Amino acid sequence: MDLIRVLIAILLPPLGVFLQVGIGKHFWINILLTLLGYIPGIVHAVWVIAKK
Repeated sequence: MDLIRVLIAILLPPLGVFLQVGIGKHFWINILLTLLGYIPGIVHAVWVIAKK
């Protein structure tokens, strides 16, 4: 299941974070990072998924 979440996080980082932790602090941080730059959003999403 984590492999699917990582693939989703690469394609659409906020969705990957949402599937892992729901709407919370990490989701909004990831939205902001993705808007500022796609790569920081991916890095944060993969970090959140790997951390859990």
